Amino acid sequence: MKQFDVISRYRQGESYRHIARELGIDRKTVKAICDRYKKGIDALNSSKSEQEVEEATEQLVLTRSYDSSKRRTRAYTPAVEARMKELYQQELKKNKRLGPHKQALTAIAVHELLAEEGHPIGYRTVAHYWRQLKQKTREAFIRQEYPLGYRVEFDFGEVKLEIAGKVRTYHLAVFASPASDFYWAYLYTNQKQDVFQEAHVQFFEMVGGVYQEVVYDNMRNVVTRFIGRSEKELNESLIKLSLYYGFEINVTNCFSGHEKGTVEGRVKHIRRQCFSKSYQFSSTEAARDHLTQQLIRLNQKSQIVEEKQYLLTYRPPFELAEMVQCRVNKYSIIQYETNAYSVPDYLVGHTVQLKVYPEYFVVYANHEEVCRHKKIEGSHQYQLDIYHYLKTLMKKPGALKHSLVLKHSPDLKALYALYYKERPREFLDKLDQYQALPKEQLMAQLSQTASDKSSRSLSQEAEAITEAIEADWQRLNVIYGLERVK
Repeated sequence: MKQFDVISRYRQGESYRHIARELGIDRKTVKAICDRYKKGIDALNSSKSEQEVEEATEQLVLTRSYDSSKRRTRAYTPAVEARMKELYQQELKKNKRLGPHKQALTAIAVHELLAEEGHPIGYRTVAHYWRQLKQKTREAFIRQEYPLGYRVEFDFGEVKLEIAGKVRTYHLAVFASPASDFYWAYLYTNQKQDVFQEAHVQFFEMVGGVYQEVVYDNMRNVVTRFIGRSEKELNESLIKLSLYYGFEINVTNCFSGHEKGTVEGRVKHIRRQCFSKSYQFSSTEAARDHLTQQLIRLNQKSQIVEEKQYLLTYRPPFELAEMVQCRVNKYSIIQYETNAYSVPDYLVGHTVQLKVYPEYFVVYANHEEVCRHKKIEGSHQYQLDIYHYLKTLMKKPGALKHSLVLKHSPDLKALYALYYKERPREFLDKLDQYQALPKEQLMAQLSQTASDKSSRSLSQEAEAITEAIEADWQRLNVIYGLERVK
């Protein structure tokens, strides 16, 4: 955490001495951190190839640690605070319902409830905060006005859509700028860390720059854990993203959605304007296209063109895909998360590397790409490619008929059953011969070849029958003396 604090203060213009004094660390340590950061920035700005960008990114992405071994555990945790606020709201409803009464929920009763629920907190602490809740006056808000390019707010929102006849829940990743009134959104199937990161990269690419500050609530993608009541340990992936692009991280207080009210309102606005009337789509891509077109319409009055002049300098897309190792089983299949994917059959028994992106992954063996798969939506499903098994099937053509890989290609299976069920090796030869063709052309070529061969076979059979009939007539003519034997 201190490395990120040092860089954040350095970017705000504080001196090494002042940073060291404020954070309680050695000035040489501060200088070393800042020098490494400056070196990474210089390397990134002068990068001329993807490899140089990757090396510069590694220079910028600093790891951090927080030593909390000597910190005493705080009893008044965010969970306790939330529970006490819930009890207080219930108490207000009870007072409104009953009117004047003598069954008030006292601090003693609150302490007993918390203890029964497993919260290790003392009575004096409960009494102190319960008294504060009861005496709390109505909160005043200070209206904010931000300059162009300074602040953008982020949040996730849910939307239910009917895709190809099936109802699914999608997650809207939304960015909103309070200064320019510009907002952007994208539909994802989940809100995991890789999706959270991908949304940032897409947004910065789309606007062609970076805002000075990005504001978040206390979602898991942002806060790894709470340390005491006010301190938070930020997610390491978010810190790497911040160091690369150069934006500041602003996390709102707990239960304070108004601190990022612009994006809160925009999530509701997008849901109402884009999906209240249109919610049925043929595919996820169709729904995303619809959202893109609607956002163009909704952003017509924004000041995004003017704001782009004030954004931080554009940088190449940040890429830090997750690297995963998988063992290839005897069926030439790897297991990723809860689904199964095929790889070329020569890799059976080997370990391969997966470079995982939000919607697909690339498989590498010996540092060479061997295949890639789109991630399956769902669990305990298969994604198999028949070309991954050609080498084995050539040796065992009889295994094709009942193979799982053929079953998972309904079009090919129907074609095989219609034309090639007695000639599996020929079918495999044709697949190998035409595998460079797009699927539609492949199917057409396989059908045409089979039809031509079938026509030739019928013609040859007809000729053989005709010849046999003529021979029989000749023999009968000889028997009855109608024709001389030559």
